[in-house]
Amino acid sequence: MKELIRDIVIALVIVVAITLVIKPTIVKENSMQPTLYENNYLLVNKQAYRFGEEKRGDIIVFHSELKDEDGAEKLLIKRIIGLPGDTIDIKNGKVLLNGEELTEDYTLEGETTGEIKNYTVPEGKLFVMGDNRRVSIDSRSPEVGCIDEDTVMGKAFVRLYPFSEIGGIY
Repeated sequence: MKELIRDIVIALVIVVAITLVIKPTIVKENSMQPTLYENNYLLVNKQAYRFGEEKRGDIIVFHSELKDEDGAEKLLIKRIIGLPGDTIDIKNGKVLLNGEELTEDYTLEGETTGEIKNYTVPEGKLFVMGDNRRVSIDSRSPEVGCIDEDTVMGKAFVRLYPFSEIGGIY
């Protein structure tokens, strides 16, 4: 009997520890195609930035002020393009970061819609965009804008579904 209770306590401790570090999430939109597709099942590391810094190119999940059809807060998943102090320009379908054109082979159509001129990312903020730039509501949109670093839930790091695409997310 003591062993059974011990095993149950150990299992509960492991479950609690995992839920403090990892959050499963399902992609609900198509703004991250071709990297992520609707109904992809992901694991998000909620502690990724507790001990490290955000990096350009990281795919993050964050809280937004947007609402879903039920009126609940909408979580968004986007790629970090600019960090605090970075200067962003978007012109002729290209993104320039601190004056240098980004190589973005992860975008769906290879070009970015919209125009931004000489925008500096404020302290404590991140400039994020989806990989499917034509449909993504992201930092280019007034509805989202630059996001507060403290709204970041975590970094997406593993795709679990579909099974044919299990693996790390980059």
